[in-house]
Amino acid sequence: MAYKDSASTSYKPAGTVSTPTFTGTSSTVTITATDNTSGNYQPKGTVSQPTFSGTSFNSTGSYTPAGSIGLTNENKTATVAPASSGAATYTPAGSVAAPTISVGTAGSTTTIKNPTSVTVAKTVVAAAPGTTAPSNSLTYYSVTDENLSLYQIGYTTGASITTSDVTVKNGDASYTASAPAFTGTGVRLVTGNISVPKSASFTGTEETITVSGKATGTISQPTFTGTKTQLSGTTTATGNVSQPTFTGTQTTVTVS
Repeated sequence: MAYKDSASTSYKPAGTVSTPTFTGTSSTVTITATDNTSGNYQPKGTVSQPTFSGTSFNSTGSYTPAGSIGLTNENKTATVAPASSGAATYTPAGSVAAPTISVGTAGSTTTIKNPTSVTVAKTVVAAAPGTTAPSNSLTYYSVTDENLSLYQIGYTTGASITTSDVTVKNGDASYTASAPAFTGTGVRLVTGNISVPKSASFTGTEETITVSGKATGTISQPTFTGTKTQLSGTTTATGNVSQPTFTGTQTTVTVS
């Protein structure tokens, strides 16, 4: 070391350092989560909606309610209308007056000769004198005091018939007739009383229908997608930490 202004070396003291001790009051920090709409922490993210994969089923069945239905009836009358076809069932009572027929305009007339029959001679016959004379005989002779007188036979003339003027129609007249009038008593046709439902009521007991079934399939597990959040905090303990002490043996350091 005569030629050195300084020197260095490493040295490890032999001994132990006492462990410091803490003297104070320990405390425990507990974090609890409580539902509170005014809380100070809400995790970020969304939860996916689960999906169902499987087969659906339908449930069918029949049901008869227990009970009875009661009807309240009332009598009603119904108007009877004429039928379009079928045998007649009603004849009204009464009579139909004969129409009055009158001449509207007279027909035309003319005059004809109306004949009248007269008796005329049809034939002239001759017969021998005898006890039986012919009918409508003509006497053309006479005997007076044994004197025979003969007469001439003459004749008169006249029409074989006589006529008189008579007015007759030679054209038809026009006639009018009044409408026939019915005199009788009107009758309304109605049916007898018909019992018809007026109201209905149901009396029974309430029944419960239970349907059970089990769907087959799987439900996907929901997944949470969000942002990881760090929760941190601080706490300060109250107390003292003892000063560590060194316990060892004295040692000589030799430098050469």
